[in-house]
Amino acid sequence: MNKDEAQLAYTISEYLTLQYPDVIFRWDLGGIKLTIGQAKILKNKLLHKRGYPDLFIAEPRGKWCGMFLELKKDRGEVWLKDGKTMRKIRHIQEQADMLCVLMKKGYYATFAWGWDDCRLKIDDYLNLKGGVK
Repeated sequence: MNKDEAQLAYTISEYLTLQYPDVIFRWDLGGIKLTIGQAKILKNKLLHKRGYPDLFIAEPRGKWCGMFLELKKDRGEVWLKDGKTMRKIRHIQEQADMLCVLMKKGYYATFAWGWDDCRLKIDDYLNLKGGVK
């Protein structure tokens, strides 16, 4: 998680804690500084697959078992200028593939761009409004 994404994560955590105090959530800890030994253990023994999303909200809503968000600072990290074509970057494709697998397993899983988009998607999901279908 880069510096911008880390700051966004702190802001989202604060928002969830204040706005939805009973909601259980957890962040993926990829990207934090670890010793070489800790990083090897995490990579080789504790992680299932690459592409695991940044945030999990352990709250079922409607037909969904919970919510996963993959945070990005802007849409340009995932999509080309046409807004329809995904960038051919290995880790972006792995993240998109993981989101699809999670959706098939009954979770609401999506990319989210910046604070406004994250807040809107979280609120829509937790209040079952708008684009959560």
